[in-house]
Amino acid sequence: MVLHPVPAFSDNYIWVLHDTTSAVVVDPGETRGVTDYLAAHGLKAAAILVTHHHADHTAGALALRDATGARLLAPAREWTDAKAERVQGGSAFSLLGLDWQVLDVPGHTAGHVAYVARKTTGAEGAPAWLFCGDTLFSGGCGRLFEGTAADMLASLDKLSALPEDTLVCCTHEYTLSNLRFALHVDPDNSLLADWNARCLAMRAAGQPTLPGRMATERSINPFLRVREPALVQAARTHTPTAQGDVAVFAALREWKNEFR
Repeated sequence: MVLHPVPAFSDNYIWVLHDTTSAVVVDPGETRGVTDYLAAHGLKAAAILVTHHHADHTAGALALRDATGARLLAPAREWTDAKAERVQGGSAFSLLGLDWQVLDVPGHTAGHVAYVARKTTGAEGAPAWLFCGDTLFSGGCGRLFEGTAADMLASLDKLSALPEDTLVCCTHEYTLSNLRFALHVDPDNSLLADWNARCLAMRAAGQPTLPGRMATERSINPFLRVREPALVQAARTHTPTAQGDVAVFAALREWKNEFR
């Protein structure tokens, strides 16, 4: 399998996963970069997957479907187009010889979903691919536009429980900004400092920082570490009344909103 991030806008990635013949396209906010990549590599689009309704993830979906004849799968709670297959947590399907599972991950939007792709049962040691839209970023998480802090924390816990070698395919190159905040609230985390140095080098070389691995995110992402004493203490310096996991998460997320 080949995984390729097609850059879009100022910091989006449209993910293309392919087997050198057929491709799955995730969150096409625009079409041109995708169609150029498909044509250059002789690929046929088998399916288009949408994680949530924001335009920078959907604006190219219908045109790409019409141009390629690909299946379009989109969140049941956020998509009304009759030609799309509406999916939700528990939905499962096969594409590219992979088993795909849909997870409900509300928080950023109310009906946000994520897609997990795995090689067929029996392929021990094979990685999984997580296409998580704007729920999880490397070193961060999405803003709470429609969901609650409790929604988002439950969604992040669900993603964090995936196998440690899962490839985390986020849709924005927010990593360096996220890591600046992470270092501010978790300054003694040596794994975080090492990851920040690695990401700085990747960006300086013009390389994407994504995909990362779930094991890395569990070690460096403050929003997956809200139960760690260092993060609890940090959250309470910003919001002294923060008691309990959800309140600590909410304090960190609000702090990140205003952090510069």
